[in-house]
Amino acid sequence: MIDLHTHSTFSDGELIPSELVRRAVVHGYKAVAITDHVDFTNIEHILSCMRNAKSLEDDYDIRILTGVELTHIPPGKMQSLIEKARHLGAEIIVVHGETTVEPVPEGTNHTAVSLDVDILAHPGLISVEDAELARENGVCLEITSRNGHNRTNGHVARMGRETGAGLTVNTDAHAPWDLITDDVAFKIALGAGLDEKGARKATVSQPLNIINSIL
Repeated sequence: MIDLHTHSTFSDGELIPSELVRRAVVHGYKAVAITDHVDFTNIEHILSCMRNAKSLEDDYDIRILTGVELTHIPPGKMQSLIEKARHLGAEIIVVHGETTVEPVPEGTNHTAVSLDVDILAHPGLISVEDAELARENGVCLEITSRNGHNRTNGHVARMGRETGAGLTVNTDAHAPWDLITDDVAFKIALGAGLDEKGARKATVSQPLNIINSIL
């Protein structure tokens, strides 16, 4: 399992990074990105702390990625926060997309897929135009296991198939029981409407491509 969207107690998760990593190892994870919610008020603190979590790679057979999830950022301010995140060492940048269960600012999806972003999380009823822009700019669209956000997984998968935009399955984990296995991730991809080849790509090759682009 490669999970590129999780949360710790540094935002609204229930686990400190060491426990999150340990539980990921037990679930058979090969890589995990800790992507706590950030805005302009906390990004320095979170990224400075998350860098220390990488030391756990010395103890477990897992890749730990330093990341952030830009959350409810006004679209006009997103670029400057992305640049700041990269400067501060963010390896993975996730943007909190226009999920149907939260009042995310309109235009978030369009702005995110136009910028230096790795993953657009739970992008809700993303348009064909924005999915095409995601493909052009190498931004992956997320299929999520998280309740509520997963209501539009079928639509997101269809947009990915129709436009060729990359798709990746993540948990958006906030609690211990949110972590999943490879088998569950594969079933989530199938349940979203992907065929077996597409499901394998969304759960294995696409996440690996994102990780390899960091090296």
